[in-house]
Amino acid sequence: MSDQRVIVVGGGLAGLAASVRVAEAGIAVDLFSMVPVKRSHSVCAQGGINACNEVARQQGYSEYQHFDETLYGGDFLADQGPVLEMTAWAPKVIDLLDRMGVPFNRTAEGFRDLRLFGGSLFKRTHFAGATTGQQLLYALDEQTRRFESEGKVTKYEFWEFLAPVLDDNGKCVGIVAQDMRTMQIRSFRADAVVMATGGNGLVFGQSTNSVICTGGAASRCYQHGAWYGNAEMIQVHPTAIPGADKCRLMSESARGEGGRVWVPKDKADARKPADIPEGERWYFLEERYPDYGNLVPRDIATREIFDVCVNDHMGIGGGNMVYLDLSHMDPDYLTNKLGGILEIYEKFAGEDPRHTPMKIFPAVHYTMGGMWTTYTEGSYTPDAPAPEHKPGNAIPVAPTAGIGMTHGAPNNMMTNIEGLYAFGEVNFAYHGATRLGANALLSCIFDGLFNGLSVANAVQHTDRPASDVPQSVYDAASDREQDKHEAFIATAGNHSGENAYVIAREMGVEMTAASTVVKTGPRLEKCLAKLDELSERYSRVKLSDTATWTNQSLSFTRATGDMLILAEAIARAGLLRQESRGSHYRTDFPDRDDARFWKTSVSRFNPATGKADVTFEPVRAPLVKPRPRTYGKTAPEPAKKTAQPVGS
Repeated sequence: MSDQRVIVVGGGLAGLAASVRVAEAGIAVDLFSMVPVKRSHSVCAQGGINACNEVARQQGYSEYQHFDETLYGGDFLADQGPVLEMTAWAPKVIDLLDRMGVPFNRTAEGFRDLRLFGGSLFKRTHFAGATTGQQLLYALDEQTRRFESEGKVTKYEFWEFLAPVLDDNGKCVGIVAQDMRTMQIRSFRADAVVMATGGNGLVFGQSTNSVICTGGAASRCYQHGAWYGNAEMIQVHPTAIPGADKCRLMSESARGEGGRVWVPKDKADARKPADIPEGERWYFLEERYPDYGNLVPRDIATREIFDVCVNDHMGIGGGNMVYLDLSHMDPDYLTNKLGGILEIYEKFAGEDPRHTPMKIFPAVHYTMGGMWTTYTEGSYTPDAPAPEHKPGNAIPVAPTAGIGMTHGAPNNMMTNIEGLYAFGEVNFAYHGATRLGANALLSCIFDGLFNGLSVANAVQHTDRPASDVPQSVYDAASDREQDKHEAFIATAGNHSGENAYVIAREMGVEMTAASTVVKTGPRLEKCLAKLDELSERYSRVKLSDTATWTNQSLSFTRATGDMLILAEAIARAGLLRQESRGSHYRTDFPDRDDARFWKTSVSRFNPATGKADVTFEPVRAPLVKPRPRTYGKTAPEPAKKTAQPVGS
């Protein structure tokens, strides 16, 4: 091992894959995680991971089709070079995971089984029951522990990232972190830093995310000068169990295996779902989208459910619920394919979804936006030819130089801050305006494996190693964070101070109401005013706990301030994007506007105002031009018009 060192922040799939790839290159890795890596939020991913394979190819599928589906699903806002490479590498990623021992479901013939997922008419999603993320996480953790046993990886579990350390030239040369048990704050030296810290669901209060998914780490990088791309693009998953504490995901795999979404045609119908005849059920997704049915992308399914429940008051009992029905299927088959999520529903709802339709409603789920990153364009040579052109598909373009990513280029997925990289969900590049289900696990692992080499190359060829940076730079960075820590502790005696938990709850309610399924300019302006009020109140925040050991109140209070700053960027970018594209739907601008907004929103934190300066930059799109994104929607169906009002 050399004296070179890389810090990876985040113990999920992207962080583990990056750690393995960098360690393979002979560079020491320090891996930081707020929780044990096997409890990272990647463990909650359920449905599967997308890739073309030989079985999919027999259906007429290809890597190029996967590429096109991803762009179409993301409403053409994704950077096309990274997406092209990701989909081309996907089969190799699956093969590697298979060799690592991931227990993918198999067909009777022994082939890796595939299931349908939203946004595709082809089976191309590999899965391990309904606990795919857990199986992938455990496999990569096993590989990481192998390098850990050899002294190539050092884990810092229960450490919280506080800030990047920048040298006098603005290069990232390490981090400041805090031991969440002893509350010790210290700086760590590194030749490069990889942020792999996931999403920001807690900005919206209730979500399907873990409680550690505050977006605080990304916000702290943003406040230190890292740009933030497409902040307004937040995915609301159509099927979740609403709860008093949080929302629990019911994976898209339920629809992929044959689950059907419906409501009674008569909203006053109080019968049990099993007693409602087929002809008295409204399968609204199947009627409105006859080609894709229940497998339309998440933003479309979410808006349709929202429309049925909120606008038409056709939800179950007139409320905000629809049925997700698996009860028509064989219970043993469901247990084999979906056992993990069925157990979750039965535990929290008290009913067996094998026999009783699930009651679900949309919930905040994923962050398509994230830290802005760059890359070096390069040649692309696919393993399979582009598909024959069919109506509605992108016209295949012969691969040429300059349309993918150059493998190993030192700047691949580097932020605008030299030496600071972003992998996984915290990276904005891959999903555009809507993520297709089962592309998340792929993008995380692809980032770590493909772009982990870029990090290693940057470190090995740098002419400014971190070992040359004066220790005073690190001491000054840790002293700044120590001062902030002590200032928080000092607020505990302020009886008139504000409660961070109350502020966070109000922020979540406001952001969910103003900046999720449906948005308008006036509502976003009201949201920004509310965020100003909450920020002013946060300046008077007080701690409820002065403990000098494992002080969770301090960690959450600090994160609340960072969430407020990120929330402002999300709402402001949403206000300025005066169009509807993917998950960003403005009722006052209901159409996509490619002339003005086929562009990435780039938010830059302004320290003087504490707010985002937002510009719109051209999407890096050398291959496919936008086309109408309809998924074959039909005219409104008669069922909705003939529904009987309550009391009729």
